[in-house]
Amino acid sequence: VLNYEEGGENCVLHGDAASEAFLSEITGAQPWQGQRHWNMESLYEYGARAGFWRVHRILGDLPVTVYGVTSALARAPEQVKAMKASGWEIASHGLKWIEHKDMDPEEERAQIREAIRLHTEVTGEAPRGWYTGRCSMNTVDLAAEEGDFAYIADSYADDLPYWVKAGGKDQLIVPYTMDCNDMRFAIQAGFTTGDDFERMLKDAFDVLYEEGAAGSPKMLSIGLHCRLIGRPSRAAALKRALEYFQSHDGVWFATRLQIAEHWGKENPPMTSLRPSEMDKETFVNEFGGVFEHSPWIAEGAYDLETGPTHDTAAGVHMLLSRVFRSAGEDQRLGVLTAHPDLAGKLAQAGRLTAESTSEQAGAGLDLLTDEERETFTQ
Repeated sequence: VLNYEEGGENCVLHGDAASEAFLSEITGAQPWQGQRHWNMESLYEYGARAGFWRVHRILGDLPVTVYGVTSALARAPEQVKAMKASGWEIASHGLKWIEHKDMDPEEERAQIREAIRLHTEVTGEAPRGWYTGRCSMNTVDLAAEEGDFAYIADSYADDLPYWVKAGGKDQLIVPYTMDCNDMRFAIQAGFTTGDDFERMLKDAFDVLYEEGAAGSPKMLSIGLHCRLIGRPSRAAALKRALEYFQSHDGVWFATRLQIAEHWGKENPPMTSLRPSEMDKETFVNEFGGVFEHSPWIAEGAYDLETGPTHDTAAGVHMLLSRVFRSAGEDQRLGVLTAHPDLAGKLAQAGRLTAESTSEQAGAGLDLLTDEERETFTQ
């Protein structure tokens, strides 16, 4: 991913209250209220004037995704022309490269709409991918509602895409990265030399490549910024890392849109109702019989804190078991005595249900001698 942000950053010339202070060579920079910050402006300008073109030469026609801040793209006709000539995917990086955490939801919604409109006007087509980056807690829902996005990337939660419910629909998340990201050149305790970045990329690649060879393919995201990796002191590391990746068989270089389309085809969203999304009546109807004729356990489980992590057999079983384990002795004994006697009269008469017969055989209780059965009964 190549982040194109130069021209979309905070600046009083853009109508902002202060200068930019994020991700530059000036570590620990603070916004200058009501003033232009010439050093900051020129560091960002480097990304457009020199850094972009150096990175463009290195990446060439590789399938790259650009996270384009829309207002920056509108100020970069030559760069956009080069992106399109190389066949790069241009995803949206929001309207401006600013913080959204304190933004009113309706203001953020309006900015998303304007970003989509302006992106379409500037590039000739609407963005299929979205990444705000400096996002709010509302961003994913708002983006899912406002855009027909094949993916949203405002997550760092996995090495593979995954589906979420957002904006009232199934939305594919193609997670991004902050470790294999040149932003670490611009933060304290980050990368110092190109070798640091190169080693990080190669180590990540080696682990994921080994997992893929074992049958579990993974996605490696690499985040780049024109004004950071585009510096000659760092660009060589990117070039060496790419050559290393290309020396391995079975590696798919893909845009994030290609990954999203592949994932959507091969792993569509689940359509069944998930336990964490059920109302109480449905939950009890579905799971009230798991602990023998004791729906009160399912009722108690429903009242516990649940979420997507409980939408598996193990997750539901944990909830039910917690209620059983915390119940009084009489309640727990009642659950046990409600279970059919697998060695009793019904068993001897062959009148157990198919499930109980299977349990009986699994426990070896269908092979008891008369003496063993008497002992078991006592």
